[in-house]
Amino acid sequence: MRAPISIVIPTLDAEGGLPACLGSLGEGLHAGLIRELVISDGGSGDVTLRIAEQAGARIVKGTPSRGGQIGRGIATAEADWLLVLHADTHLAEGWAQAVLPVLTQPGAWHFRLRFDANGLMPRWVAGWANLRSRLFRLPYGDQGLLIHRDVLEAVGGYPDLPLMEDVALARRLKRRLRALPATAVTSAEKYRRQGWLRRGAYNLGTLARYFAGADVARLARRYRR
Repeated sequence: MRAPISIVIPTLDAEGGLPACLGSLGEGLHAGLIRELVISDGGSGDVTLRIAEQAGARIVKGTPSRGGQIGRGIATAEADWLLVLHADTHLAEGWAQAVLPVLTQPGAWHFRLRFDANGLMPRWVAGWANLRSRLFRLPYGDQGLLIHRDVLEAVGGYPDLPLMEDVALARRLKRRLRALPATAVTSAEKYRRQGWLRRGAYNLGTLARYFAGADVARLARRYRR
């Protein structure tokens, strides 16, 4: 029996976080869960692709757009289950055992969020994200997504958006999307650089503008700046 999960990671100059992300997948390999690793790159100019090649990844190249990159990676992947991860996120120890029981039937699952930082503000921001995910079923992509291909196809596939693709998909999935008893640890670099309150407020503002119908391409350009 072939391993059930394809890992799909969109990358763009991701040399800083990708090694830890890939390293956390080891327990899934040992448990026989991972069939392949697909790196969908948007034109990296650093050593991202060298890291991916050394990890034995299948590499897909195309224009930079996170939703589009994920979609291209999924189109290339072979397994029925897809685990979509951001390159600056790694899975905490024990994730493989948490995933095993949910693979018996099609579904969609996200991880609890934690930042790679200590202190009150990292815990508070992660706590809000986990509360938002639980109450409104709106996890962000840095919480990871484990989804069966049949479920993804039933809601129209992965949204080809440069930003908010994770929120758009979560809104389509609605109550099908549930939380796993496992943790995804994501980078706090932007929060450290910009300030926890400022970055948190900016993210909330971006989400509000998206819900209000703002142009996603414009939001993405502003987000990258």
